[in-house]
Amino acid sequence: MQLSSLTIENYRCYKEPVTISFDEFTGIVGRNDVGKSTIMDALAIFFEMAKMEKEDACVHGVTKSVKLTCEFSAVPSRIIIDADFETNLAEEFLLNRLGNLEIRKTYDCSGGTPKVSSVEALALHPTAEGATGFHLLKKADLLKVAQSLGVDLAAVNKGANAPIRKAIWKSFNDLELTDSFVSLDKEDGKEIWGKLSNYLPSFALFKSDRESSDQDSEAQDPLRTAIRDALQSLEGQLSAIQDHVIAEVQKIADATVEKISEMDATLATTLKPVVTAKKWESLFQTSITGDEGVPLNKRGSGVRRLVLLNFFRAKAEKAASETGHRSLIYAIEEPETSQHPHNQRLLMSALREISAVPGRQVIITTHTPNLAKLLPDTSLRFVERSDKGRSITSGGGAINERIASSLGILPDHTVKAFIGIEGKHDIEFLKIASRIYGAADDEAIDLEAMELAGRIIFIPLGGSNLALWASRLAVLEIPEFHLCDRDNIPPQAAKYQGHVDAVNQRKNCYATSTGKRELENYLHRDAIIEAYADNGHALELPLSFADFDDVPEIVAKAVHHNTGNPWPADDADKCRSKVSRAKAMLNSQVLHKMTHTRFKECDPDDEISGWLKAVKEMVSD
Repeated sequence: MQLSSLTIENYRCYKEPVTISFDEFTGIVGRNDVGKSTIMDALAIFFEMAKMEKEDACVHGVTKSVKLTCEFSAVPSRIIIDADFETNLAEEFLLNRLGNLEIRKTYDCSGGTPKVSSVEALALHPTAEGATGFHLLKKADLLKVAQSLGVDLAAVNKGANAPIRKAIWKSFNDLELTDSFVSLDKEDGKEIWGKLSNYLPSFALFKSDRESSDQDSEAQDPLRTAIRDALQSLEGQLSAIQDHVIAEVQKIADATVEKISEMDATLATTLKPVVTAKKWESLFQTSITGDEGVPLNKRGSGVRRLVLLNFFRAKAEKAASETGHRSLIYAIEEPETSQHPHNQRLLMSALREISAVPGRQVIITTHTPNLAKLLPDTSLRFVERSDKGRSITSGGGAINERIASSLGILPDHTVKAFIGIEGKHDIEFLKIASRIYGAADDEAIDLEAMELAGRIIFIPLGGSNLALWASRLAVLEIPEFHLCDRDNIPPQAAKYQGHVDAVNQRKNCYATSTGKRELENYLHRDAIIEAYADNGHALELPLSFADFDDVPEIVAKAVHHNTGNPWPADDADKCRSKVSRAKAMLNSQVLHKMTHTRFKECDPDDEISGWLKAVKEMVSD
């Protein structure tokens, strides 16, 4: 599943309900103390990575009740919520009108220790008389309901509740579906929520104010924490071993003193056998040091924080894998803290690549202009404070000017060229392609290195970008390279031919369209098959792709074919979601399977090389 939105009500500075939406990569921006960290903390509480405190209820609220609601898209088509019977959340009437899973948790902060007072699904749910409350009933009670309604269960699997509920609902002429809150934390609903929660994303939060001083145990050496975690997982076994060894040694010690007493009773009375054990972690030694042998806690604050941040990433991946979670959310507060601008760009590039991997989301907070402008404006969420309270708006259009004014964004005069592309996935395509071409040709440009050096900025043209607005391209007269998908089959003109012509009329600017449908058409089928095989999917693909095949859709259908179910052609949203996941995979793991030879085979006209050479000419001094 993927987190789509969070609604906060009566939590800290958010008195009235406020909703924030999330993409694969979301940057929460705004001035200090407007409520950015509160959003992260609310998510941590919802995902049970942190606890609600009694002071968390808004001081201006009329109640001590806090409500946190998360909405999730990309809901699995098959799911187990009771017994071992696979069902569908749509058939269980647990999805909202958008086909998403929407869960609201209510916290009672009136007592000394806040507690969850209710867990509910906001769903399009039956409200007809006699058709409600089935998720709270035990199997025996469901069978009684079926009997009272005269429902024939002869052909129904009565080993699980789901098929019985389905049969009962099917017997109604009109279920009177209405937006309703369905309880998931009472009676048998508790079992449903327990299993349903396992399908939610795993959440990991790296806070901006986490300690990284010399005294911090993780700053001393984060691997020591890993040792403690590993030993803790074996605590029962190690305790048994320790108790056994102490008991056996104690027996020998006591027997030794008894033998001494036979020879010298006075001496024996002065001896008392004592057996102690050291901590298990003292048996292991490890460290992260540099070439000069300097330990981590003696390195600069920027290095310590960078190591801790990546230690956090590694632990999050391990935890998600061990708990069986299919998706993972990285939440990082102010990743720019203590980092040199080069490291900031390097980190953002790494996080952007992570977010392109299916099942991974990245959420950051920042008030640093140079970090905000590295994201497309559609990925930005602007938090503002006014007399009316807090508001959260998505970037784009007039909002960009307010963001720029708030963050104080200024033109970046180190930029040598702007690279305009259609979408975020195209950024990774061009960067990884340039890396592959560079391995085969020392003269080829490395776009990733240029971006990290601050010499180029990618501009997703799917929407007006913050960097585009802030830098005032026309005024700065910085060279621009624009690459658009052709989309249309010749002899039709390229879809964005008008845009291409307009850019080419400007000084020091060059624009072109792909010769094929889009960038995914330059990927080799073998690279696609190998990447999906690494993830346990055996795909059946055509021997080659035509220039104007819809490659992401072909791949999405091949993946879906493995489920044994027909392609959901009548559900446009579901189809788009599957194609979007395939597109993300193609522009991340599949790209890493490409080689220079494979690119040359898919690009006989050497278009990619031409694009890279055009950019190199622009940035050459």
